[in-house]
Amino acid sequence: MPIVKSLLENDLYKFPMWQTMLHKRPETLAEYEFVCRNTPAYPLADLVKDVQAELAHLYSLRFTDDELNYLAGLPFLKADFIGFLAGFRFQANYLQVSAESGQLRIRAVGPQIQIMNFEIFCLYIVSELYFRRFDPAVLLVEGRRRLHEKIAVLKTFAAEPALRHPFEFFDFGLRRRAWGAWQEEVVTTLQQTVPTLLKGTSNVYLAKQLGLTPIGTMAHEYVQSYQAHVRLRDFQRVALEDWAQEFRGDLGIALTDTIGMEAFLRDFDLYFAKLFDGLRHDSGDPFAWGEKAIRHYQQLNIDPNSKRLVFSDSLDISKAIALYRQFGGRIQLGFGIGTHLTNDLGVQPLNIVMKLMRCNGEPVAKLSDSPGKTLCQDAAFIAYLRHVFNHFV
Repeated sequence: MPIVKSLLENDLYKFPMWQTMLHKRPETLAEYEFVCRNTPAYPLADLVKDVQAELAHLYSLRFTDDELNYLAGLPFLKADFIGFLAGFRFQANYLQVSAESGQLRIRAVGPQIQIMNFEIFCLYIVSELYFRRFDPAVLLVEGRRRLHEKIAVLKTFAAEPALRHPFEFFDFGLRRRAWGAWQEEVVTTLQQTVPTLLKGTSNVYLAKQLGLTPIGTMAHEYVQSYQAHVRLRDFQRVALEDWAQEFRGDLGIALTDTIGMEAFLRDFDLYFAKLFDGLRHDSGDPFAWGEKAIRHYQQLNIDPNSKRLVFSDSLDISKAIALYRQFGGRIQLGFGIGTHLTNDLGVQPLNIVMKLMRCNGEPVAKLSDSPGKTLCQDAAFIAYLRHVFNHFV
Protein backbone atom coordinates (compact mmCIF):
# COMPACT_ATOMS: atom_id res chain seq x y z
CA MET A 1 0.00 0.00 0.00
CA PRO A 2 1.23 3.56 -0.70
CA ILE A 3 2.46 5.40 2.39
CA VAL A 4 0.38 8.54 1.81
CA LYS A 5 -3.30 7.74 2.14
CA SER A 6 -4.69 11.21 1.51
CA LEU A 7 -3.66 14.83 0.97
CA LEU A 8 -5.41 15.38 4.29
CA GLU A 9 -2.64 13.34 5.95
CA ASN A 10 -0.74 16.52 6.76
CA ASP A 11 -0.10 18.60 9.87
CA LEU A 12 -2.88 21.09 10.52
CA TYR A 13 -0.59 24.11 10.74
CA LYS A 14 0.24 23.72 7.06
CA PHE A 15 -3.31 24.72 6.08
CA PRO A 16 -3.57 28.12 7.83
CA MET A 17 -0.01 28.99 6.76
CA TRP A 18 -0.91 27.98 3.20
CA GLN A 19 -4.04 30.13 3.27
CA THR A 20 -2.19 33.14 4.65
CA MET A 21 0.58 32.90 2.06
CA LEU A 22 -2.03 32.54 -0.70
CA HIS A 23 -3.82 35.67 0.48
CA LYS A 24 -0.86 37.83 1.59
CA ARG A 25 2.22 36.69 -0.36
CA PRO A 26 1.08 34.58 -3.35
CA GLU A 27 4.00 35.70 -5.53
CA THR A 28 6.69 34.25 -3.26
CA LEU A 29 9.27 31.91 -4.78
CA ALA A 30 10.89 29.54 -2.30
CA GLU A 31 13.50 26.83 -1.82
CA TYR A 32 13.25 23.99 0.72
CA GLU A 33 15.99 21.46 1.59
CA PHE A 34 15.85 18.08 3.33
CA VAL A 35 18.34 17.63 6.20
CA CYS A 36 19.07 14.62 8.41
CA ARG A 37 20.64 15.80 11.68
CA ASN A 38 21.72 12.41 13.04
CA THR A 39 23.52 9.34 11.68
CA PRO A 40 21.10 6.67 10.39
CA ALA A 41 21.72 2.94 10.70
CA TYR A 42 22.14 2.73 6.90
CA PRO A 43 22.57 5.42 4.21
CA LEU A 44 19.36 7.22 3.36
CA ALA A 45 20.66 7.48 -0.20
CA ASP A 46 19.63 3.82 -0.51
CA LEU A 47 16.01 4.99 -0.42
CA VAL A 48 16.08 7.22 -3.50
CA LYS A 49 14.11 4.92 -5.84
CA ASP A 50 11.56 4.05 -3.16
CA VAL A 51 11.07 7.73 -2.29
CA GLN A 52 10.53 8.54 -5.96
CA ALA A 53 7.95 5.76 -6.26
CA GLU A 54 6.03 7.04 -3.23
CA LEU A 55 6.14 10.58 -4.60
CA ALA A 56 4.70 9.37 -7.90
CA HIS A 57 1.66 8.26 -5.93
CA LEU A 58 1.54 11.60 -4.07
CA TYR A 59 1.43 13.45 -7.42
CA SER A 60 -1.70 11.50 -8.37
CA LEU A 61 -3.70 12.55 -5.32
CA ARG A 62 -6.31 15.28 -5.06
CA PHE A 63 -8.57 16.39 -2.24
CA THR A 64 -11.89 14.52 -2.35
CA ASP A 65 -15.23 16.26 -1.94
CA ASP A 66 -15.60 14.68 1.50
CA GLU A 67 -12.19 15.99 2.55
CA LEU A 68 -12.94 19.47 1.22
CA ASN A 69 -16.23 19.51 3.14
CA TYR A 70 -14.35 18.56 6.30
CA LEU A 71 -11.83 21.37 5.81
CA ALA A 72 -14.64 23.82 5.02
CA GLY A 73 -16.06 23.00 8.44
CA LEU A 74 -12.97 24.41 10.14
CA PRO A 75 -13.96 28.00 10.99
CA PHE A 76 -10.60 29.58 10.15
CA LEU A 77 -10.37 28.25 6.56
CA LYS A 78 -12.06 30.47 3.98
CA ALA A 79 -14.20 29.52 1.01
CA ASP A 80 -11.77 30.79 -1.64
CA PHE A 81 -8.95 28.76 -0.07
CA ILE A 82 -11.12 25.64 -0.14
CA GLY A 83 -11.74 26.38 -3.81
CA PHE A 84 -7.99 26.62 -4.37
CA LEU A 85 -7.51 23.24 -2.68
CA ALA A 86 -10.18 21.69 -4.91
CA GLY A 87 -7.92 22.23 -7.90
CA PHE A 88 -4.60 21.59 -6.18
CA ARG A 89 -2.23 18.82 -7.19
CA PHE A 90 1.47 18.44 -6.39
CA GLN A 91 3.69 19.07 -9.42
CA ALA A 92 6.67 16.75 -9.96
CA ASN A 93 8.77 19.41 -11.69
CA TYR A 94 9.07 21.39 -8.44
CA LEU A 95 10.80 18.58 -6.50
CA GLN A 96 14.16 16.89 -7.06
CA VAL A 97 15.21 13.69 -5.27
CA SER A 98 18.73 12.34 -5.70
CA ALA A 99 21.72 10.70 -4.03
CA GLU A 100 24.78 12.93 -3.69
CA SER A 101 28.02 11.81 -2.02
CA GLY A 102 26.14 9.02 -0.30
CA GLN A 103 23.48 11.39 1.08
CA LEU A 104 19.78 11.61 0.28
CA ARG A 105 18.99 14.99 -1.19
CA ILE A 106 15.46 16.33 -1.53
CA ARG A 107 15.03 19.88 -2.79
CA ALA A 108 11.83 21.76 -3.63
CA VAL A 109 12.04 24.95 -5.71
CA GLY A 110 9.10 26.97 -7.03
CA PRO A 111 6.13 29.11 -5.98
CA GLN A 112 5.80 28.78 -2.23
CA ILE A 113 2.07 28.12 -2.38
CA GLN A 114 2.83 25.15 -4.65
CA ILE A 115 5.77 23.62 -2.77
CA MET A 116 5.40 24.44 0.93
CA ASN A 117 3.36 21.31 1.58
CA PHE A 118 5.95 18.88 0.23
CA GLU A 119 7.64 19.03 3.65
CA ILE A 120 5.50 16.79 5.85
CA PHE A 121 4.84 14.21 3.15
CA CYS A 122 8.54 13.90 2.26
CA LEU A 123 9.51 13.53 5.90
CA TYR A 124 7.13 10.73 6.81
CA ILE A 125 7.72 8.97 3.49
CA VAL A 126 11.46 8.85 4.26
CA SER A 127 10.87 7.82 7.89
CA GLU A 128 8.51 4.98 7.00
CA LEU A 129 10.73 3.67 4.21
CA TYR A 130 13.65 3.71 6.64
CA PHE A 131 11.77 1.75 9.31
CA ARG A 132 10.59 -0.85 6.82
CA ARG A 133 14.19 -2.15 6.86
CA PHE A 134 13.76 -3.28 10.47
CA ASP A 135 11.74 -6.26 11.78
CA PRO A 136 8.24 -4.84 12.39
CA ALA A 137 7.21 -7.66 14.74
CA VAL A 138 10.12 -6.93 17.07
CA LEU A 139 9.49 -3.18 16.93
CA LEU A 140 5.78 -3.59 17.65
CA VAL A 141 6.38 -5.69 20.76
CA GLU A 142 8.73 -3.06 22.16
CA GLY A 143 6.58 -0.15 21.02
CA ARG A 144 3.44 -1.52 22.65
CA ARG A 145 5.33 -2.22 25.87
CA ARG A 146 6.57 1.37 25.98
CA LEU A 147 3.15 2.75 25.08
CA HIS A 148 1.50 0.89 27.96
CA GLU A 149 4.17 2.23 30.32
CA LYS A 150 3.33 5.76 29.19
CA ILE A 151 -0.37 5.14 29.72
CA ALA A 152 0.32 3.83 33.23
CA VAL A 153 2.31 6.98 34.02
CA LEU A 154 -0.49 9.18 32.67
CA LYS A 155 -3.16 7.36 34.68
CA THR A 156 -1.14 7.65 37.88
CA PHE A 157 -0.55 11.34 37.19
CA ALA A 158 -4.25 11.92 36.42
CA ALA A 159 -5.10 10.73 39.94
CA GLU A 160 -3.13 13.62 41.47
CA PRO A 161 -5.01 16.75 42.62
CA ALA A 162 -5.39 19.07 39.65
CA LEU A 163 -3.74 22.47 39.55
CA ARG A 164 -5.63 25.59 38.48
CA HIS A 165 -5.43 24.67 34.79
CA PRO A 166 -5.90 21.19 33.31
CA PHE A 167 -3.19 19.01 31.79
CA GLU A 168 -3.82 18.63 28.05
CA PHE A 169 -1.61 16.98 25.46
CA PHE A 170 -1.75 16.46 21.70
CA ASP A 171 -0.22 14.04 19.21
CA PHE A 172 2.36 15.93 17.12
CA GLY A 173 4.02 12.80 15.75
CA LEU A 174 3.19 12.72 12.04
CA ARG A 175 6.42 13.89 10.45
CA ARG A 176 8.80 11.42 12.10
CA ARG A 177 6.48 8.51 12.80
CA ALA A 178 7.75 4.96 12.24
CA TRP A 179 4.77 4.15 10.00
CA GLY A 180 1.17 5.22 9.53
CA ALA A 181 -0.57 2.22 11.06
CA TRP A 182 1.52 2.62 14.22
CA GLN A 183 0.57 6.28 14.60
CA GLU A 184 -3.09 5.34 14.25
CA GLU A 185 -2.72 2.57 16.84
CA VAL A 186 -0.97 4.89 19.28
CA VAL A 187 -3.50 7.70 18.95
CA THR A 188 -6.49 5.33 19.07
CA THR A 189 -5.11 3.63 22.19
CA LEU A 190 -4.53 6.96 23.92
CA GLN A 191 -7.99 8.15 22.90
CA GLN A 192 -9.51 5.05 24.51
CA THR A 193 -7.38 4.93 27.68
CA VAL A 194 -6.76 8.60 28.63
CA PRO A 195 -9.55 10.50 26.84
CA THR A 196 -9.60 13.33 29.39
CA LEU A 197 -5.91 14.09 28.75
CA LEU A 198 -5.52 13.60 24.97
CA LYS A 199 -7.13 16.63 23.33
CA GLY A 200 -6.25 16.23 19.67
CA THR A 201 -3.75 15.48 16.94
CA SER A 202 -1.88 17.54 14.36
CA ASN A 203 -2.60 14.84 11.75
CA VAL A 204 -5.71 16.16 9.99
CA TYR A 205 -6.51 12.80 8.39
CA LEU A 206 -6.44 11.03 11.76
CA ALA A 207 -8.42 13.82 13.39
CA LYS A 208 -11.16 13.33 10.80
CA GLN A 209 -11.07 9.52 11.05
CA LEU A 210 -11.13 9.40 14.86
CA GLY A 211 -13.31 12.42 15.62
CA LEU A 212 -10.47 14.28 17.35
CA THR A 213 -9.71 18.00 17.28
CA PRO A 214 -7.05 18.93 14.69
CA ILE A 215 -4.35 21.00 16.43
CA GLY A 216 -1.86 23.53 15.06
CA THR A 217 -1.24 27.16 14.12
CA MET A 218 2.05 28.38 12.59
CA ALA A 219 5.58 27.06 12.01
CA HIS A 220 8.96 28.69 11.44
CA GLU A 221 8.65 28.76 7.66
CA TYR A 222 5.76 31.23 7.87
CA VAL A 223 7.67 33.71 10.02
CA GLN A 224 10.97 33.16 8.17
CA SER A 225 9.43 33.91 4.78
CA TYR A 226 8.82 37.51 5.90
CA GLN A 227 12.58 38.07 6.14
CA ALA A 228 12.55 38.32 2.35
CA HIS A 229 9.48 40.56 2.09
CA VAL A 230 9.91 43.50 4.46
CA ARG A 231 12.65 45.43 6.25
CA LEU A 232 14.49 42.81 8.26
CA ARG A 233 14.01 44.50 11.62
CA ASP A 234 10.22 44.47 11.07
CA PHE A 235 9.69 40.94 9.78
CA GLN A 236 8.33 39.38 13.00
CA ARG A 237 5.87 42.19 13.61
CA VAL A 238 4.59 42.13 10.01
CA ALA A 239 4.21 38.34 10.10
CA LEU A 240 2.23 38.52 13.34
CA GLU A 241 0.07 41.39 12.02
CA ASP A 242 -0.75 39.54 8.78
CA TRP A 243 -1.65 36.44 10.80
CA ALA A 244 -3.95 38.41 13.11
CA GLN A 245 -5.66 40.07 10.19
CA GLU A 246 -6.13 36.76 8.39
CA PHE A 247 -7.68 34.87 11.29
CA ARG A 248 -9.35 37.64 13.33
CA GLY A 249 -8.90 35.95 16.71
CA ASP A 250 -8.67 32.31 15.63
CA LEU A 251 -5.40 30.31 15.83
CA GLY A 252 -3.87 32.72 18.32
CA ILE A 253 -0.73 30.85 19.39
CA ALA A 254 2.45 32.61 18.24
CA LEU A 255 5.75 30.79 17.67
CA THR A 256 8.56 32.52 19.55
CA ASP A 257 11.92 31.10 18.47
CA THR A 258 12.50 32.05 14.84
CA ILE A 259 15.25 34.36 16.12
CA GLY A 260 15.11 33.50 19.81
CA MET A 261 12.80 34.29 22.71
CA GLU A 262 14.50 37.53 23.77
CA ALA A 263 14.27 39.07 20.30
CA PHE A 264 10.69 37.83 19.96
CA LEU A 265 9.58 39.42 23.22
CA ARG A 266 11.02 42.77 22.18
CA ASP A 267 8.55 42.69 19.27
CA PHE A 268 5.70 41.07 21.21
CA ASP A 269 4.41 44.27 22.80
CA LEU A 270 1.14 44.98 24.59
CA TYR A 271 -0.76 45.08 21.28
CA PHE A 272 0.32 41.59 20.21
CA ALA A 273 0.18 40.19 23.75
CA LYS A 274 -3.50 41.14 23.92
CA LEU A 275 -4.18 40.06 20.34
CA PHE A 276 -2.72 36.54 20.60
CA ASP A 277 -3.97 33.83 22.97
CA GLY A 278 -0.52 32.55 23.84
CA LEU A 279 2.89 31.31 22.78
CA ARG A 280 4.54 28.10 21.52
CA HIS A 281 7.95 26.86 22.67
CA ASP A 282 10.14 24.93 20.22
CA SER A 283 13.76 25.37 21.35
CA GLY A 284 15.89 26.19 24.37
CA ASP A 285 15.24 25.43 28.05
CA PRO A 286 11.43 25.11 28.34
CA PHE A 287 11.39 25.92 32.04
CA ALA A 288 13.37 29.13 31.59
CA TRP A 289 11.26 29.99 28.53
CA GLY A 290 8.02 29.55 30.48
CA GLU A 291 9.23 31.81 33.27
CA LYS A 292 10.20 34.48 30.71
CA ALA A 293 6.79 34.28 29.08
CA ILE A 294 4.90 34.62 32.37
CA ARG A 295 7.14 37.50 33.47
CA HIS A 296 6.55 39.25 30.14
CA TYR A 297 2.78 39.05 30.54
CA GLN A 298 3.03 40.32 34.12
CA GLN A 299 5.19 43.27 33.03
CA LEU A 300 2.47 44.15 30.53
CA ASN A 301 -0.17 43.93 33.31
CA ILE A 302 -1.80 40.92 31.63
CA ASP A 303 -2.97 38.10 33.88
CA PRO A 304 -1.02 35.01 32.72
CA ASN A 305 -4.01 32.84 33.68
CA SER A 306 -5.81 34.31 30.66
CA LYS A 307 -3.08 33.10 28.29
CA ARG A 308 -1.70 29.73 27.13
CA LEU A 309 1.77 28.27 26.69
CA VAL A 310 2.18 25.34 24.29
CA PHE A 311 5.33 23.22 24.59
CA SER A 312 6.42 21.16 21.59
CA ASP A 313 10.21 20.71 21.61
CA SER A 314 11.38 17.08 21.98
CA LEU A 315 8.79 16.41 24.65
CA ASP A 316 8.17 13.14 26.40
CA ILE A 317 5.49 12.36 28.98
CA SER A 318 7.78 12.89 31.98
CA LYS A 319 8.97 16.31 30.80
CA ALA A 320 5.40 17.40 30.02
CA ILE A 321 4.30 16.43 33.53
CA ALA A 322 7.27 18.28 35.06
CA LEU A 323 6.40 21.40 33.07
CA TYR A 324 2.78 21.11 34.14
CA ARG A 325 3.79 20.92 37.79
CA GLN A 326 5.85 24.09 37.43
CA PHE A 327 3.38 26.16 35.42
CA GLY A 328 -0.10 24.59 35.73
CA GLY A 329 -1.12 26.83 38.59
CA ARG A 330 -0.13 30.04 36.83
CA ILE A 331 -1.03 29.82 33.12
CA GLN A 332 -3.02 27.63 30.70
CA LEU A 333 -0.94 24.90 29.09
CA GLY A 334 -0.79 22.48 26.16
CA PHE A 335 1.79 19.84 25.27
CA GLY A 336 2.50 18.69 21.73
CA ILE A 337 4.29 15.33 21.95
CA GLY A 338 5.66 13.91 18.72
CA THR A 339 8.38 11.33 18.17
CA HIS A 340 8.15 10.07 21.77
CA LEU A 341 4.64 8.86 20.95
CA THR A 342 4.83 7.70 17.34
CA ASN A 343 8.41 6.48 17.02
CA ASP A 344 9.53 5.09 20.38
CA LEU A 345 10.22 1.51 19.34
CA GLY A 346 13.73 0.78 20.54
CA VAL A 347 15.44 2.00 17.34
CA GLN A 348 16.75 5.55 17.14
CA PRO A 349 14.35 7.69 15.06
CA LEU A 350 15.61 9.84 12.22
CA ASN A 351 16.08 13.48 13.18
CA ILE A 352 14.94 14.82 9.82
CA VAL A 353 13.65 18.21 8.73
CA MET A 354 12.82 19.92 5.45
CA LYS A 355 13.39 23.60 5.96
CA LEU A 356 12.83 26.82 4.06
CA MET A 357 16.24 28.09 2.89
CA ARG A 358 15.52 30.95 0.48
CA CYS A 359 12.63 33.21 -0.53
CA ASN A 360 12.64 35.23 -3.74
CA GLY A 361 16.30 34.31 -4.18
CA GLU A 362 17.28 35.73 -0.78
CA PRO A 363 18.49 33.65 2.21
CA VAL A 364 16.24 33.21 5.24
CA ALA A 365 17.20 31.70 8.59
CA LYS A 366 15.99 30.40 11.91
CA LEU A 367 18.23 31.37 14.85
CA SER A 368 17.16 28.77 17.35
CA ASP A 369 17.57 28.98 21.12
CA SER A 370 19.03 25.45 20.91
CA PRO A 371 22.57 24.94 19.56
CA GLY A 372 22.59 22.91 16.35
CA LYS A 373 19.10 23.87 15.19
CA THR A 374 20.14 26.97 13.22
CA LEU A 375 19.66 26.34 9.50
CA CYS A 376 20.89 28.65 6.73
CA GLN A 377 23.24 28.32 3.78
CA ASP A 378 24.53 31.90 3.98
CA ALA A 379 26.91 32.66 6.86
CA ALA A 380 26.92 36.38 6.07
CA PHE A 381 23.14 36.56 6.37
CA ILE A 382 23.21 34.73 9.71
CA ALA A 383 25.80 37.21 11.00
CA TYR A 384 23.69 40.14 9.82
CA LEU A 385 20.52 38.69 11.36
CA ARG A 386 22.32 38.14 14.68
CA HIS A 387 23.53 41.74 14.58
CA VAL A 388 20.12 43.24 13.79
CA PHE A 389 18.40 41.32 16.60
CA ASN A 390 21.32 41.11 19.04
CA HIS A 391 21.09 37.33 19.05
CA PHE A 392 24.38 35.70 19.97
CA VAL A 393 23.39 32.39 21.63
